[in-house]
Formats: sequence, C-alpha cells, structure tokens
Amino acid sequence: MPSPSAPAPRPRGWLDIHTHFFTPRPASEDESLVAALRDAHFMVESPPRFSPADLLAYSDRAGVAMQMLSNIPPTTAALRASNDLRRHPSRFGLLAALPTDEPEEAVREIRRVKPEESRGGTGDADVLLPDGFAVTTMRNGTGLGAERLRPVWEELTKRGEVVFVHPNAYARGQDGRPSALVDVAFDTARTITDMLYSRVFLDFPRIRWVFAHCGGAFPALSRRVLLLGAQPWVPNARGLTREDLQAQMARIYVDTAATAQTGMEPAIKMTGIEHVVYGADCGVPCSTEDTMEENRRTVQAIAEKVMGDGDFGLERVRLIPGSQDQSG
Repeated sequence: MPSPSAPAPRPRGWLDIHTHFFTPRPASEDESLVAALRDAHFMVESPPRFSPADLLAYSDRAGVAMQMLSNIPPTTAALRASNDLRRHPSRFGLLAALPTDEPEEAVREIRRVKPEESRGGTGDADVLLPDGFAVTTMRNGTGLGAERLRPVWEELTKRGEVVFVHPNAYARGQDGRPSALVDVAFDTARTITDMLYSRVFLDFPRIRWVFAHCGGAFPALSRRVLLLGAQPWVPNARGLTREDLQAQMARIYVDTAATAQTGMEPAIKMTGIEHVVYGADCGVPCSTEDTMEENRRTVQAIAEKVMGDGDFGLERVRLIPGSQDQSG
C-alpha cells in the first residue's frame, strides 16, 4: 500500500468492523480473477490477496487495535472454508459468513461455528469462535427481508448476535463503472427498506445489525421514509405505523467505510453516534491507504465535533465485548 499523503493524529485502540479477506488460492487462478474484475469494470492489474502482515502494518499506523474480518464467497463450500479462519486471534476477529439463499444451511452453519454450549467460552485456547456473523444484501435472488429467512433471524436473535450486512459484492456495475462506486449505496438502502417493511428489526430485537458504508443512501432518505412510508398509498402488509418505522431505524448500526464525508452525519441524525462504528474497508481493490486515511480523518473529526472529549471507540465494547481486551 502507498504511504498516506499526510500524517494525522491516530485514534487509540479503535475496532475496525469492516475488513475483507480471501482464502488462499493457486496462482493459476489469478488471470481468470483479473478478467472477472475487469468484466465488473474494476481497472486492476492484479487480483487482491490476503496479507495479514500488510493489514496489521496498516492497523498499527492507523491506531486500530483489532479488525473484524469477513468474506462472503458465492458458494457454500467456499463460505464454510472462510469461516474456519484461525490466525492472529489477538488482532483479527471473525464475522462468519452465512448462506442466506439457503436458510436451513445458514442455521446449520451458525450452530457449527458457534455451538450453543460454547456461548460462555469453550475454555480451550485452540478453539476460536466468531465474534458475529456477516451476510450480503442479496444472495442468489434472496434478499434479507424474505419470509423464508425468519428461522435464521430467530436463531441469531436467541443468541443476541452481531450481524454485519455488506452490499452484494457480485452485482454487476452500471454504465461501465463498478458497483462499488455508487450502486452499493442504493443496494443497501433498498435492503434496509425491505427489512423495515418486513418488521425484521422489530421482530428480532436482540440482533445488532451493522450496515456497511454508513448505511448507504438510506440515512439521507430516512426522513422521507418516515414522512411517506406509512401513508395509505404505500404497500404495507404488516400495518407499520410511522412510530414503528422510526423505532426500527433507531435500532440500526452503521459503519463508516468509505462514506464518512457525506454519510456519517445523516447516520448520526437517524440512529445516534453510539450506533456508528468504525470501518476502514481494508483488503479490496476499491480501497487504498490514502483513501482509508482520508476517510478515517473525517470520522475522527466528526466524532470529536459530536462527542467532544468522548471516546468514539468505546462503542466497540458494547457491540463486540471480546474486542475490549485487545483494544484497551
């Protein structure tokens, strides 16, 4: 990664909830992966590779004490392999991916990676449990508001889990540009809206949902949804009131990845600074150290303006208590 263009004060001990990783692959697959990225309008010369050393070096420079890793590959077999990551447990946490297009398999995966009997800790230093779970907004045509996913949410709310929601990384870009530029914001906004009208946030209150990229475009549209969303001309099969919509919005968490300049303040207005957590978006072609540092400095400036002497990083303790030991 290139060095940042200018030094900046470092936050102490932040948790980064938004870090990508990839499982090892043979070099023979590089050419086809570059071709796929270029077909998706990413102008890359080489494919991304997971380098723990590079991630840790950047975290040290940025003052990040712990990163939550997530990877949501398109096949269930690859997803299970990603969920078995067990490296650098003092610096990396894991958000285990769930195959939300296969609800029964998703429930099995929850129970496989985090058995009920382990919820208080296993007592075995060699057995590392995920810190939460990761899902994508749309997987093979199944969105997160789908009725068939309710057994998955029941399993997660019973456990009081953190669920990180990332936009669909495999969606094709529009107008010759990659989906990571603009489309992801609207993907997330549509998903949150669908989940609102499906009562997901009300019916499964112990799940702590964290939406990437400041919740995409949704916070900027949230007052419009409150103003119009319960009007009789809007389909509303579950009879949600304006108060129901607002109560659900207040439950949402967001991360700050690549969107703080224009997205963080609307998110704070919608859900409160205590529901905003840091995300860098490390490990993917759309992030460089320069862009992550510019975004991080913006996060720090806005947090200081809103909180004064408060510690923005303290939310990590409430959201993912296990990170407290590493973050200090």
